[in-house]
Amino acid sequence: MKTFTLKFVLTILFLSLIQSISFAQPYKINLYNSYVFDDGIEFVTDNNRYINGTMNGGYQWGIGFEYILQNSVGIELMYNRQNTNFPITYSSTIDTTRSFDVDVNYILLGSNKYIPLQNKMIKPFGGVAIGLAILNNQNPLPGGESSSTKFAWSARLGSDFMFSPSVGIRIQGQVQSAVQDVGGGLYLGTGGVSTGVNTESSMYQFGLGGSLIIQFGAPKTNRSR
Repeated sequence: MKTFTLKFVLTILFLSLIQSISFAQPYKINLYNSYVFDDGIEFVTDNNRYINGTMNGGYQWGIGFEYILQNSVGIELMYNRQNTNFPITYSSTIDTTRSFDVDVNYILLGSNKYIPLQNKMIKPFGGVAIGLAILNNQNPLPGGESSSTKFAWSARLGSDFMFSPSVGIRIQGQVQSAVQDVGGGLYLGTGGVSTGVNTESSMYQFGLGGSLIIQFGAPKTNRSR
């Protein structure tokens, strides 16, 4: 599933790139590197057992293809991935702790709004995106699910700093969320923990990072003034 997802995303990015070559508008390849912070998650099973855990923070990488419209709006298709650990405590008469190895994949389509400045090499922006979160549990409980796909959204603020019309870096802060991604059978097996949940908990991942920007079709910028 992981290999298929990555190949699918890279294929879409490649086809979008080929198609955009025929247009005069500039476009960017964004190579993302970020750190995402821990997120505490809790929910209740159908037999009223309280479960809490922490989706551990760590390194997240990604790639994006961004098509620029009228120099102030960008439409971007992104793929972000994190390999992390998710320790969970099942609370009852005797607490039980279990740790899962989880791959978190986001496929997002969104828009970035750029704020024009007199210095054309600095481009502050804000953006929002929606799409899918695909979570893969590498060591599920007996009878538990190994993969779950949920609706996801993202919001971010940052700025591009262009060293030339073709190369720059992006610095940004962002939040990514998988809506009601924790619950059901992904972290619950059929071996005595529970057969379901009364509530599910959404995941919120806050991150700081940036990207290397490679821009194509950009107009030449006069830097003499």
